[in-house]
Amino acid sequence: MQSLIRIIENLKNSEIKNTIDSRIKEFSELGKKSINEIFKELCFCLLTANFSAQGGIKIQKEIGDGFLVLSEIDLAKKLSELGHRFPNARAKYILLARKKINDLKEILKNKNELKKREDLVKEIKGLGMKEASHFLRNIGYKNSAIIDFHIVDLLVKHDLIEAPKSRSLTPKKYLEIENLLKQIAKKTNLTLGELDLYLWYEETGKILK
Repeated sequence: MQSLIRIIENLKNSEIKNTIDSRIKEFSELGKKSINEIFKELCFCLLTANFSAQGGIKIQKEIGDGFLVLSEIDLAKKLSELGHRFPNARAKYILLARKKINDLKEILKNKNELKKREDLVKEIKGLGMKEASHFLRNIGYKNSAIIDFHIVDLLVKHDLIEAPKSRSLTPKKYLEIENLLKQIAKKTNLTLGELDLYLWYEETGKILK
C-alpha cells in the first residue's frame, strides 16, 4: 500500500491537483442544478457501463436535452449513429429511468450516501454499484468508490488485491475493494471521489469524469 500512497502524495504535490480540485468543484456545481440536468448526468452514467467514459462524454454532448424528449426508437438510432455498443439496451434503460425522475428526486433527498446508492441500484435499471457510485460522485457526493477495471488493475499491480475472475464484481467483492480504498483515502487525506480521479490518472494518464 505504501508504494501507491507515495504515488498519490506525489500527484497531490503536482499540477494535477489543481485539475482534480477543479473537476471536483464542477461536480459539486452540477449537483445544485435542476433535476433535468442531474438526470442527463444519470444518462451519461448509464451509457458508460461496458463502454468508454470518453465515448459517453461525446454522446452526452451530442444528445443533450434529447435524453429528456426523444422516443426510445429515436434515441436508439442516435446512440447507434454515435457509436454506442448497445444502443437499443441503453435507450430502453434511459426511457425507463426518465419515468422515474420523481423517484430520483426522492432518492437524492436521503442524507445517507450509501443508502442513496443502494436505492439507485434498486430503482434504476442498468445502474450497478459502479455506475451508481459514478453518478453520485459526478453530482457532488464524495464517499462512494467507483471501482472499474482501471482501478482494479492498478490495485492488482500494487499487490493490494488478487485479480478478480470476472470483470463484473459481486456486491460483496465491490464492498471489500471499497473498504480497501477507504483505507487509502484516509491515509492520503482524500475523499473517495477525489481518490478515484488520482488513481484513474495514475492508471490512464487522463482526468475525465
